[in-house]
Amino acid sequence: MTDRPVPHHPERSTLHDLEQGVPFVDRHIGPRPAELSTMLAAVGAESLDALADAVVPECIRDRTPVASTLPPAASEPEVLAELRALAARNTVTVPMIGLGYSGTVTPPVIRRNVLENPAWYTAYTPYQPEISQGRLEALLTFQTAVADLTGLPVAGASLLDEATAAAEAMTLLRRAGRATSPRFVVDADTLPQTIEVLRTRAEPLGIDLVVADLDAGLPEGELFGLLLSYPGASGAVTDPSSLIAEAHERGALVAVAADLLALTLLTPPGELGADAAVGTTQRFGVPLGFGGPHAGYLSVQGKLARQLPGRLVGLSRDADGNPALRLALQTREQHIRREKATSNICTAQVLLAVVAACYAVYHGPDGLRRIARRAHRMAAVLAAGLRAGGVGVLHGEFFDTVQARVPGRAAEVADAAHAAGIAVRRVDEDTLGIACSEVTTVEHLEAVWAAFGVTADAAALDPATEDVLPPGLVRTTEYLTHPVFHEHRSETSLMRWLRRLADADMALDRTMIPLGSCTMKLNAAVEMEPISWPAFADMHPFAPEADAEGSLALIADLERWLAELTGYAAVSLQPNAGSQGEFAGLLAIAAYHRSKGEAHRNVCLIPASAHGTNAASAVMAGMRVVVVATSPTGDVDLDDLRAKIAEHGPSLAALMITYPSTHGVFEARVREVCDLVHEAGGQVYVDGANLNALVGLARPGAFGGDVSHLNLHKTFCIPHGGGGPGVGPVAVAEHLAPFLPGRGGADGVGAVSAAPYGSPGVLPISWAYIRLMGTDGLRRATLTAIAAANYVAKRLGEHYPVLYAGEHGHVAHECILDLRGITRDTGVTVDDVAKRLADYGLHAPTMSFPVAGTLMVEPTESEDLAEIDRFVTAMIGIRAEIDRVAAGEWPVTDNPLRGAPHTAACLIDKWDHPYPRELAAYPTGVTPGVHDRKVWPPVRRIDGAHGDRNLVCSCPPVEAYS
Repeated sequence: MTDRPVPHHPERSTLHDLEQGVPFVDRHIGPRPAELSTMLAAVGAESLDALADAVVPECIRDRTPVASTLPPAASEPEVLAELRALAARNTVTVPMIGLGYSGTVTPPVIRRNVLENPAWYTAYTPYQPEISQGRLEALLTFQTAVADLTGLPVAGASLLDEATAAAEAMTLLRRAGRATSPRFVVDADTLPQTIEVLRTRAEPLGIDLVVADLDAGLPEGELFGLLLSYPGASGAVTDPSSLIAEAHERGALVAVAADLLALTLLTPPGELGADAAVGTTQRFGVPLGFGGPHAGYLSVQGKLARQLPGRLVGLSRDADGNPALRLALQTREQHIRREKATSNICTAQVLLAVVAACYAVYHGPDGLRRIARRAHRMAAVLAAGLRAGGVGVLHGEFFDTVQARVPGRAAEVADAAHAAGIAVRRVDEDTLGIACSEVTTVEHLEAVWAAFGVTADAAALDPATEDVLPPGLVRTTEYLTHPVFHEHRSETSLMRWLRRLADADMALDRTMIPLGSCTMKLNAAVEMEPISWPAFADMHPFAPEADAEGSLALIADLERWLAELTGYAAVSLQPNAGSQGEFAGLLAIAAYHRSKGEAHRNVCLIPASAHGTNAASAVMAGMRVVVVATSPTGDVDLDDLRAKIAEHGPSLAALMITYPSTHGVFEARVREVCDLVHEAGGQVYVDGANLNALVGLARPGAFGGDVSHLNLHKTFCIPHGGGGPGVGPVAVAEHLAPFLPGRGGADGVGAVSAAPYGSPGVLPISWAYIRLMGTDGLRRATLTAIAAANYVAKRLGEHYPVLYAGEHGHVAHECILDLRGITRDTGVTVDDVAKRLADYGLHAPTMSFPVAGTLMVEPTESEDLAEIDRFVTAMIGIRAEIDRVAAGEWPVTDNPLRGAPHTAACLIDKWDHPYPRELAAYPTGVTPGVHDRKVWPPVRRIDGAHGDRNLVCSCPPVEAYS
């Protein structure tokens, strides 16, 4: 009798293992184990830990595990369940608080096809315009809508929120006007959060901010500028034209804070004589999100166009003479002008500006007017019912906001409204504000009346109630006349328009975006999903704290986790962009010195290689910039640092340093740098732009930093959205904690953004990322990013010199390819290489920053080896093409690089180039997969100089395209 064969049993797994599935970290990190082994072998490292030992200086290594408060990694279902539990702790009420934030409806076609579409939210800022025509067209549509509605010819491509837009307008009026007075007068009926941000911005710049009741006219004395509100925070609508005229007579310029929806019914600021208009586009379909992100706007008279901060989309032409869009003029001017820059704005709110633009396209002028008239009618009927019930209404003319007086009963009425599910504004103990909006219904009016103890019949009041807009301010001019605002009434048409725009772009859903200094990593769908949940999306920023229990718990978690990961004591999430985080951090340093009686400390040392925003932020914070030289290895020049400290020591306020350096290396002597500054009484600001190379390995607060801003839109997975939203929280050591924005006392720092927590609508993304990855996963992501960058440097170092490396020849998470010698020898420029990459179906790296004539590459941990090799092989193929130019086979002025990018249209025209069409369209020497991933740019290379000379900042007439 033979033995039966023994059955084979696979290795037994636990139920826990089977429930978890593939850990999220393996979804986020691109290279599989075998691929990672290949990459490590190429750079000469046996393991990620060995790579860390070789690359990261021991003097900054954090050998103690960061695990005390960070929870272990969770699965996607677990994280979504935890977020649902947090959302369930929120109480979302009908938003009738007002204060610049309104209930709105995001049309599902826009929510699905823009807000929740990776083709839009994973895109980068359109600095490569040939592969960004869709984003640029959407932004031009935004500019056109704002310009039309405000009656001013030039509008920017969005700012961070209404309050910071007002602050930008204040400094614009100061530099553009001829008045020498330091006084800026602000209407007392301006949104309180705007006034607070204006105070924060004005003080370090020496601006004398005067908040005045303007019912009796302008205050006596000189002024350089005036900010009026139209309608006011109280809801009142008054004619500002006489105040504007008086200000002009006295040599001042005037900005008007205007409700964009109200301007569909009211005479626009431009027609009333205003020089500028500011506001928010939130109520154009952008969710409340507990305060943001929302796209602010700033529009100006034509004479001020070249003073605009931020981004401006204009019309130029491509190499074939076709119209093409690009960012114009002052775009990223802070990188060029540094401490002479007029603004530190680097991030805009592109994704939200696109939503607002699409909302205007979807509804058109008639639809917007209908929404505005309905909100106004609701407010008029509400007021009529209150008056009929014996309640005093404070203003006779208003748009959508009613102020009612109930002596001593404001809290009681507000509580009664809240019990009915409606949030109203308690102005003081006697006064309430009630704002109507797109989402207001008759049932809401009845609930508000009941809270006041009033019984009214809306059906009877409506026909008997007149509109209450001032007759002399009713708008008579047309707006949104461009065909784009009339062609897409059906969802089918709008969906196809959005698809056409997305197809004209190259975002992370198509290809890696290997930008040095701007980490472009996976924005996982599971992280993005919760931002659309009503419990997070529909929360008003000034709702009672008890209503926001879940959101506040999420914010507290994130602040605590970020503090631990960075080695600091406290974090504020209020800054809604990296530039605002820089500004807040420097304000904290200045306030700290003042608290010690050392207000004279005002010198900020900044390395020559630093981000341009650093110098601009320092000037905005009232500091004087002194540049420290960079050594030939890319590090801070210690001899020059010592000399500058010796020269400015008693006045030294701070040193700003980016770590790893802007040159993409770990400076081995960074602790010595910090010690030198501290010994001189200064503070160390560690720019967190490159934190993607530190998380889990080193903590700025532990190796010498006193303050850092963090870019949640880089290291912590909030997507760039085509140039925003960004979140730039500021993290500080214990001694600076009292000076975080909005927390200071007499010597403290005021608000730096409109909402108390900046842009909390997108914070679930970073919360989810940290929760999904856990401490070990975050560390692994950092090391994989470093491995990827070193792999690229090793592979391409044979073809392009790598400009900087650390002591052992390694780079950090990015590397700089030096093309200056190639350009000198062949005439081929970084622009040529960048544009040629589009023909390969790839996005270009960062061009000419931080060193002119170079390309800075950051592959990130999210890209697998096949995609990294696709980029590497394309760059090698481009080098072969450069060699053919060098050999004289193609002239410098006519070769595949100079002709790039190539459109499909140019290939079917008469071909008179010395290189074949096939090579133009389908470069040789590429890895499999390039041809089937072919991207056809819609335009050829764009003439930037022509665009700067011939600004067209709103949608040109259709005839311009013929």
